[in-house]
Amino acid sequence: MQIRVYYEDTDVGAVVYYANYLKFCERARSDLFFKKGLSPHNENEFFVVKRVEADYIKSAVFGDMLEVTCKLIEKKAASVVMYQEVLRDGEVLFKGEFKLAYLKDYKPAKIPKELFEVLGDE
Repeated sequence: MQIRVYYEDTDVGAVVYYANYLKFCERARSDLFFKKGLSPHNENEFFVVKRVEADYIKSAVFGDMLEVTCKLIEKKAASVVMYQEVLRDGEVLFKGEFKLAYLKDYKPAKIPKELFEVLGDE
């Protein structure tokens, strides 16, 4: 997914505010669903972030064009781990692992097989 850095994404120094990298990753995960004509959130079934491990390597700045990648690296019955990077011109600026729990009626539930396919498990 391509994301342009806008002024609203930056701090007073025109550098991307740290929390916005997490937002960029969330958008890219949602985009996996949108590309298949689906929604990442249904009335009573959705993923929530349970754990994040983030590594901020270099700063993005106002006007940059970024690429955000997603890769499924672990799957269990009711959770997955996604590895994501934010890159500028092929250079990694941010990388993170996101453990996502699947909830149905606000309780952990088995992930339907078709959702693994959406998340990149071929």
